[in-house]
Amino acid sequence: RVDKGRGPISTVLVEAGTLVKGDIVVANEYSGKVRGLLDDKGKILEAVGPSTPVELLGLDGVPSAGDRFNVVENEKAARQLIAHRRETRRRKESVRTGPSIQDFLQRKKTPTLKIVMRADVQGSAEALKQALLDLSTDKVKVEVVLAGVGAITQTDVKMASAGEAVIIGFSTKPVGKAAPTAEAEKVPIFVFNIIYDALDKVRELMLGLLEPEYREREQGEAEVRALFPIPKIGVVAGCRVTRGLIQRSSHVRVVRRGVVIHKGKIASLRVMKDDVKEVRDGFECGIVVDQFPEIEPGDIIQAFDMETLTPTL
Repeated sequence: RVDKGRGPISTVLVEAGTLVKGDIVVANEYSGKVRGLLDDKGKILEAVGPSTPVELLGLDGVPSAGDRFNVVENEKAARQLIAHRRETRRRKESVRTGPSIQDFLQRKKTPTLKIVMRADVQGSAEALKQALLDLSTDKVKVEVVLAGVGAITQTDVKMASAGEAVIIGFSTKPVGKAAPTAEAEKVPIFVFNIIYDALDKVRELMLGLLEPEYREREQGEAEVRALFPIPKIGVVAGCRVTRGLIQRSSHVRVVRRGVVIHKGKIASLRVMKDDVKEVRDGFECGIVVDQFPEIEPGDIIQAFDMETLTPTL
């Protein structure tokens, strides 16, 4: 875990040998010089033998629970071991099985919310990661590209920027140049102290990835009775509204002998010589259908608008 005053603190169980204050230690890809050893009562120790659990101060990062912990001869040996482990990890990450056609198509059509996550302790990180992954649905997937312990750093921001991810902090916050870098690279950072607030925000972000859905809502019909070509305006269809209403903002379908021959917008809606916003059932009007001069007497103009549906997960 990360202590606000003392930095990274690791709880370790010595299996073999003796752990002494001042030793150079390596855990996963982190290293450091042991600055302090404390037993379960908070008593300061100088050395610890096998089968003894102890809290250790001095690592430069927070490894994962279960990582192997070693004492090495000196800082050079620590750097070499960490370099070897990083290279091994990179090789494993680069050797991946190619996706199937089904996987490729699924990724193309299913939006994915990518998240870089930091928490104050390992337990919280694992619990929040699983809770975030459980939010995935058939419409939107959640991918946690990093789940670690500690403050949000500039490295996290760079990773999020490269992967088009957002950053979620749980009981932790940005440090150093993380915040200005995030602002410059337009990487969103969200910090929470309550897990349900974090989950609610992620659901909101997931909804934002969904394409809006629309549904046609019928408004009315008008029958074309005569045509009036007018310079600078176009062909004005003299119509009578036979049902509902026609609005200047309506979308329209032009139907001829039961077949839709054009779909578009209204360019002009007039009663006599006046522009109007709408004409209701039983009244006559002049309609110019945008980019469709081929309208004929007897055509039916069906008006509708587009209703935006609230997307759901």
